[in-house]
Amino acid sequence: MPIHSKLPSVGTTIFTVMSALAAEHGAINLSQGFPDYPCDPALLDALATAAKAGHNQYAPMAGLPALRQAIAAKLALQHHISVDPDTEITVTAGATQALFTAIATVLHAGDEAILLDPSYDSYAPSILAQGAKPVHIALAAPDFSVDWNAVEAAVTPRTKLILVNNPNNPATSVFSKADLDALAAIAERHKLIVLADEVYEHLVYDGLQHQSVLAHPALRTRSFAVYSFGKTFHATGWKVGYCVAPPSLTAEFRKIHQFLVFAVNTPAQHALAAHLAEPASWQGLPAFFQTRRALLAAGLSAAGFKLLPSQGTYFQLADYSAIRPDLDDITFARWLTTEHGVASIPVSAFYQKAPDQKIVRFCFAKQEQTLQAAIARLGKLRP
Repeated sequence: MPIHSKLPSVGTTIFTVMSALAAEHGAINLSQGFPDYPCDPALLDALATAAKAGHNQYAPMAGLPALRQAIAAKLALQHHISVDPDTEITVTAGATQALFTAIATVLHAGDEAILLDPSYDSYAPSILAQGAKPVHIALAAPDFSVDWNAVEAAVTPRTKLILVNNPNNPATSVFSKADLDALAAIAERHKLIVLADEVYEHLVYDGLQHQSVLAHPALRTRSFAVYSFGKTFHATGWKVGYCVAPPSLTAEFRKIHQFLVFAVNTPAQHALAAHLAEPASWQGLPAFFQTRRALLAAGLSAAGFKLLPSQGTYFQLADYSAIRPDLDDITFARWLTTEHGVASIPVSAFYQKAPDQKIVRFCFAKQEQTLQAAIARLGKLRP
């Protein structure tokens, strides 16, 4: 029987489309953000140990206590903050579920939420599914800096939430302390909740430091902060993340969470709790990824792309206007995949209304031989 769709304009995500196109044409997939190398053998051993020890039944709804305690210890080491594992941390089935849950917790029909485009493609549909309205503010290349005056001008009596992604996928930009101060001032003046997608928290380069809402006193009291073990430990298929929020927000978050997934993969939670006890498992990530970023950047430059700054995430943005100025970014991404065997993501897919720019996104969370093979193919772009 026909139903009235809540998301009539939403189709298959660009990630699925480009990965399928890459598979169809035997292209090297630098589009979707997942590694093609194994995660730490110690983490896999911990998973096997947990499963063999019989940890295969439901975990507590909020998450395994040992994992929530390990997360609290990590946050204390990382940001010098105290987070209560019982009342402020909830383990989720990946970051996307945490984002949806937080949005569903805050928004009612008729409310508004502010997004900074380019924005991850789950944000707006999650808002629309609540009967609320996403209000998009476009950021422009090359630095994708935020005009906080424009953000405040977009606030109305119906605005309840501001979503930020730091580091930003796909913009690869990172917030400064001044950005957080500006965000906090707006949120306080207008009594807004902040939803901070910080899944790339450890992937910040060139000596920059990740500025978390959890370490900002004014934002700490009014923010949901969302994280992903998949991004941190190269295990995107495990779909385990977590949300940190003050007790009052967490209590409401868990009301929705319990009816979406109830509990998250138990052996994986045991394994992650054990792995977090070794800070080196996440402290060395910037150096690990900077090597790959440099390798891909050199290859893209040699092929005729103009590179944009990549301050964070495991993506590199590249302007192709010197290669095929006649093509829009969606057409260019398809052409590059089908004719040259390298898949990317058109950045316009992350906008409600994209600026006039010719930019695609490449993922460098790949084995070096994968990147070398892609570079060899891209080298043929030059006459």
